Amino acid sequence: MMSLNLHQDVSMAETDDGAVLLHQRTGRYWQLNPTGVFVLKTLLDGRTDEQTADELAARHRLDTADARRDVSRLVSQLRAAHLLTEAR
Repeated sequence: MMSLNLHQDVSMAETDDGAVLLHQRTGRYWQLNPTGVFVLKTLLDGRTDEQTADELAARHRLDTADARRDVSRLVSQLRAAHLLTEAR
């Protein structure tokens, strides 16, 4: 898998409750909780979905299969909303 980037039209602002993503072209906002921010930042740092899920599972003492499913779901949602692109 290639590493991921935020779409060029998306900005992220961290908040006390996590972060807000703004798609500047559409004006739509998405809010992430602190766990979502951890997942997104880990992916943006170049780690794979599996590596991110493993780190999430270790950090929060979660079942690895559950963490992988949660990471996959978040990535799918962010891609569907055109917030993420694959790095070239």
